[in-house]
Amino acid sequence: MLNRLDLRGVPDPSGSLPRPQVDGDEPVAAVRSILAEVRRRGDAALIELTERFDGVVLERVRVPAEDIDAALAATPDDVRAALELARDRIRAHHETQLRAEVVHDTDGVHIRSFHRPVDRVGCYVPGGRAAYPSTLLMTAVPAQVAGVPRVAVCVPPDRDTGRVTPVTLAAAAVAGVDEVYAIGGAQAIGALAYGTEQVPAVDVICGPGNKYVALAKQEVAGTVGVAAAFAGPSEVVVIADGTVRPELAAVDVILQAEHGPDGLAWLISWDSDALDAIDAELARLTEAAPRRADITATLADGGYAVLVDSPAAAVEVANLVAPEHLELLCAGAEDLVAAVRNAGAIFVGPWSPASVGDYVAGPSHVLPTYGTARFSSALTVDDFLKHHHVITVDGDAFDRIGPAVQSLAEAEGLDAHAESIRIRRDLRDRRIDGHRGATS
Repeated sequence: MLNRLDLRGVPDPSGSLPRPQVDGDEPVAAVRSILAEVRRRGDAALIELTERFDGVVLERVRVPAEDIDAALAATPDDVRAALELARDRIRAHHETQLRAEVVHDTDGVHIRSFHRPVDRVGCYVPGGRAAYPSTLLMTAVPAQVAGVPRVAVCVPPDRDTGRVTPVTLAAAAVAGVDEVYAIGGAQAIGALAYGTEQVPAVDVICGPGNKYVALAKQEVAGTVGVAAAFAGPSEVVVIADGTVRPELAAVDVILQAEHGPDGLAWLISWDSDALDAIDAELARLTEAAPRRADITATLADGGYAVLVDSPAAAVEVANLVAPEHLELLCAGAEDLVAAVRNAGAIFVGPWSPASVGDYVAGPSHVLPTYGTARFSSALTVDDFLKHHHVITVDGDAFDRIGPAVQSLAEAEGLDAHAESIRIRRDLRDRRIDGHRGATS
């Protein structure tokens, strides 16, 4: 069922791997046009674009608070308990990421480093093929832990009802978020970045989406901060051998593929018999899957079964792919972790499927895709924090370091920089304090 790729005996497989990429310039042009419309026409553009792309005529852009409360009240007890468990675990994990103020003193140079949250964050929660209350928690809760005072959420409305799905609104209530907008796609990113009559602009945008959402975030980066910038269509690489039950490896390939087209689902092994057995099990599970069409579409273009020479070679292929999710379902899995350089999140052993990370493990499931795990990471509290440094130099320390500053400024031809030191050195030589009218 998976496309086959035999890399045995290939010393450098980098040139043999298909690369995930956005096709051509058409999506980029479409995204730029949408963003320009939102920036120019505000809410009118949002309403028009939502009707065009989602088939929904919005009565209002913002979801009323009573709708959020009603959704929570109607949520089944088991789902509400699961949402609360996820919220609590996400919060507890992200609280471990908070750092205390740091003070560094060296011979009269006092440096104090601390963090401050941004004022406003916009969380994008996908819709369309499925409801993603988990993404609301995985974005809003880390922002809250960072201390962000205002968190807004954008969710596309359901095509059939014209409303945000109740379970997603219930997640908003569980997270304590009351600012939810029924808009999606690139137009939602534009609204968060530029602001409209009803949607105030934010400082940082986070959250995954399809390729249009991911491209829109790239386009507005710089106008706003963009956390985990290319969190796009879902990806998984499963490294497995004959020691794992085939159905476990197979279902874990499927669990990311069911998100729909443009994703990536790879199976890598050095055991050809295991590869065949897992692929056969994958075909059986796909045939019985309720989301068979989405799985099949993903696997047709982005599904690969890769045969390599060794566990080390398997990890190296995974490093080249740099997937969003990497699962290690093989003997000595823990020992392979040290060799992993590029992956959004790593799941080790048969009881750690990526689905656990998607929902309740604790780390955010907003992860880099399209190979960007080579240089970027999962969403963390740091994405919502600004780092500040306060520098205080006493007179004696200035006497020691001032000449070096002056020399470097003169070497760079920055006369005013050098003069700021010369004036102060002259005052120090004349024993005149830096405060007006004072002497030392």
